[in-house]
Amino acid sequence: MEHKERYKIILILFFLGSGVLVANLFNHQIIDSDYSLKAENRTLIKKTIKPSRGVIVDRNDQLIVVNEPTYQLEIIYNEIPDDFDKEEFCKLLSLESTEFDQALEVAMSRRYFRKHLPFTLLENISPITYSQFQEHLHKFPGFYPMIKSRRSYPHAAGSHMLGHVSEVNPQEIESNDAFEIGDTKGASGIERYYDSFLRGSKGVEYLLKDNFGQGIEEYQFGRNDSVAQSGFKLKSSIDIGLQLYAEYLLQNKRGSIVAIEPNTGEILTMASSPGYDPNSLSFGKTRSETYLSLLSDTLHRPLMDRSIQAKYPPGSIFKPILGLIAMQEGITYPTKSMTCSGEYVINEKKGFIQGCRNHPRPKNIQTALQYSCNTYFYQMMRDFINHYGYRTPGKGLDLLNSYLEKFGLGSKLGIDLNEEIDGFIPTTSFYNDQYKCNQCWRSTYILSLGIGQGELQLTTIQMANLAAILANRGSYHIPHIIKDIDQKGIDERFTEDNFVGIDSFLFKPVIEGMERVVDSGSGDRAYVPGIRIAGKTGTSQNPQGIDHSVFFAFAPVDNPKIALAVFIENAGGGGTYAAPISGLLIEKYINTEIDRRRSKLEQSIVEADLLNL
Repeated sequence: MEHKERYKIILILFFLGSGVLVANLFNHQIIDSDYSLKAENRTLIKKTIKPSRGVIVDRNDQLIVVNEPTYQLEIIYNEIPDDFDKEEFCKLLSLESTEFDQALEVAMSRRYFRKHLPFTLLENISPITYSQFQEHLHKFPGFYPMIKSRRSYPHAAGSHMLGHVSEVNPQEIESNDAFEIGDTKGASGIERYYDSFLRGSKGVEYLLKDNFGQGIEEYQFGRNDSVAQSGFKLKSSIDIGLQLYAEYLLQNKRGSIVAIEPNTGEILTMASSPGYDPNSLSFGKTRSETYLSLLSDTLHRPLMDRSIQAKYPPGSIFKPILGLIAMQEGITYPTKSMTCSGEYVINEKKGFIQGCRNHPRPKNIQTALQYSCNTYFYQMMRDFINHYGYRTPGKGLDLLNSYLEKFGLGSKLGIDLNEEIDGFIPTTSFYNDQYKCNQCWRSTYILSLGIGQGELQLTTIQMANLAAILANRGSYHIPHIIKDIDQKGIDERFTEDNFVGIDSFLFKPVIEGMERVVDSGSGDRAYVPGIRIAGKTGTSQNPQGIDHSVFFAFAPVDNPKIALAVFIENAGGGGTYAAPISGLLIEKYINTEIDRRRSKLEQSIVEADLLNL
């Protein structure tokens, strides 16, 4: 009896224990996902397939941004065995033991380092070394050779405009599920603005592990795998030949050039100097050092895109714009004549006199523009500001600014680069604050605005867009660098017409005057035989040293194909350097080559070193 009772108790305990075990197994394997995840981690390798970043071509389909394969080695620290043979490892990779230790120390010092996650140990391994190491990979659990791509720039040009990519930081990984350690993103230029199109989408591959932790075969015949989708191909509006030539002319100078196709707003070239080789900020051991070196150069500021990030007084290139607005409002008229004695007297008793150059009498607006008569445009500005009365200058200034805003001034144009700044147009409230009163200031206080000086500041791209407006006789498209995304077009805002509110017939006398500037005026160094060019010189005053040289133009006059602005810092008047550079660029674009008879002019520009002025 006792044996039977004992047997029953043992049997009950056995079934209870078995039930508990079965329940635990059911919970772990069926209900609790942590168990299956741990099992998968021990038997499976989840391999992320990173997509190729989209390429970029110029307007003629020449590649300007491509991808190059780069061989590197990633490791998962926790998977490295205690008996790791460092000597053989270093021998296979042609490393000194100290180099390995240093690379490991650098990797582990990064903020996002985790022992259970992969991280890059070595970059830019030679293809031969990479291949030889793979043959011995089974000896080194925890080490994973990877083929990645890095950005390459075949023409080594357009560094500011094209931009560069950088590795995502921990904060970006935490805030964006699409990112993981080792991913890259656009950091500046086109790479940044169009990053979502260029990046593509990742794929994934699951592999079964062997005893050494290496992938040996597909898991479930690849049913759970997905294919990486490459980034979109971007077609830019840039003419890489013209871009290279612009940078050639800008060498050893501080300044920028922007050229636009007037009827589309497509940017043909956008050059800033000093610059740098964009390949130097591609991935590699020297990338960080190069970036820090460029960043620390506070004298030349090579990382600054002067075409969209620097603002200056435009100088006399503002005169055609003021003339158009004043004629539209009936404040002046094309045939208005004026006497100019070489100076403009505001108050002779107090000595308030503004200078002007010695030139023939400005008998109309064409002559005034041809000789860039300051007196003519001082008086025009005075009449405009006093339009509603001498004691209410703010009303006149507000009217002028309402037109300038239509011309795209005072705010960002909205180009397809994040780095663009807005320039500055002084307002009534600005002068009220400056003089600490409500319109106690007068038109004579701000006459310098009439010749593009004073507080007025524009970017080079805004100046180039003004030239495009003149070329189009009163309208413009927002300037843009990308003309097509994967054969699907671009944002509609870049294809819309923006009208500036000036009657088209008023452009005729202004353009005639600008053509005279190039044919026989202050911009005659921009003259190109056989091409009708309308342009205007400007001298941007620089209180800290030598004035800046400015020129904007478009050509040909009757069927414009190019509108551009050139700004050269510390180069004197607009006719010295900005005008001849403009002429050479127009000739290069329209004729595809420079006439041999102009080679001396070209050489003198190239050899001029203005960096240390």
